[in-house]
Amino acid sequence: MPTGHELAMALRGAYLAMHRQTDAALARLGVTADQFVLLSVLARGEATTQRELARRTSSDPNTVRAMLLLLEGRKLIVRGQHPTDARARTVSLTGKGRRVYEQLWNAGESVREQLMEAVGVEDAEILFDMLGRITRVMSDTAERTETVPSKVNHGR
Repeated sequence: MPTGHELAMALRGAYLAMHRQTDAALARLGVTADQFVLLSVLARGEATTQRELARRTSSDPNTVRAMLLLLEGRKLIVRGQHPTDARARTVSLTGKGRRVYEQLWNAGESVREQLMEAVGVEDAEILFDMLGRITRVMSDTAERTETVPSKVNHGR
């Protein structure tokens, strides 16, 4: 049976392998895997706030902001004032952004096929449920510990 560390390293390795494959598949279109994740969330719905986008992509708000500036510069997204919250910014795809997203989706098909081949149709739902459970448990733990200052110095 693998240890917690071995399991964590295996998850990291799988994520990085998939991330590298996705970066390679999307490179010719000039979008990174991380930027694609933002575009894919935006492609599913109406305008959202930057904060909500960071939450829905499990990303750091500062990283999301930096990526949004790049995507805005390429005219793939538009940011605007929130209608009811002066501090918030809304984000939505432009027409060009929607067209580029469709190209990106098609370019990433081989990565999704590889993933499904590696997991297998019968195990995909099990893996999906397990990853959701890991996310929930680890997120709950992180939220509880964020308010408690760490006293661990790890030998530094």
